[in-house]
Amino acid sequence: MARENSDVYHERQRFQFCLLHSLNSLFQQKDAFTRASLNAISERLALEDSNSETWTPLSILFKPHHNALTGNYDINVLIAALEEKGKSVVWHDRRNGASSIDLDAHVLMGIVINVSVKRFGGIWRSRHWITLRKIEGVWFNLDSDLTAPQPFNGTDKLTEFLDFTLARGGEVLLVMNENKS
Repeated sequence: MARENSDVYHERQRFQFCLLHSLNSLFQQKDAFTRASLNAISERLALEDSNSETWTPLSILFKPHHNALTGNYDINVLIAALEEKGKSVVWHDRRNGASSIDLDAHVLMGIVINVSVKRFGGIWRSRHWITLRKIEGVWFNLDSDLTAPQPFNGTDKLTEFLDFTLARGGEVLLVMNENKS
């Protein structure tokens, strides 16, 4: 975990716990969520799933909503975790581009994006969660792969970053302060 500004909380990447790091960075709090709390959410979702798969020896590691060893939580865990905190998620329609997002809306807590990544010289393909959050009037990239939070030099740069992400198949999820359910 690193802090560039004393006001900005940022967690560094460990294993495939990028969703855990993204959530804690979103809430600007070290233990807003823990590995145990996300595992519990994942287990609850698996029990609620009516399409339960047959148990195999690999079921110990590869759970329906995460990998028990490395993390790698899915979108269902993200949505359930945010709903527990009274937040909601709105999937941004990529056809509208990033300029359609009201980055100054008071109801917008932050943005979580999910991008495809290649690691180990392109041998390993996976997905990665990244949080963007406005703190004291400045939008920051709180990607756990970064050594420190990176401020955007204005909302135009943030919009460019989001459009770049969308153009490469990334998903943009708007985290709203109000739970719409």
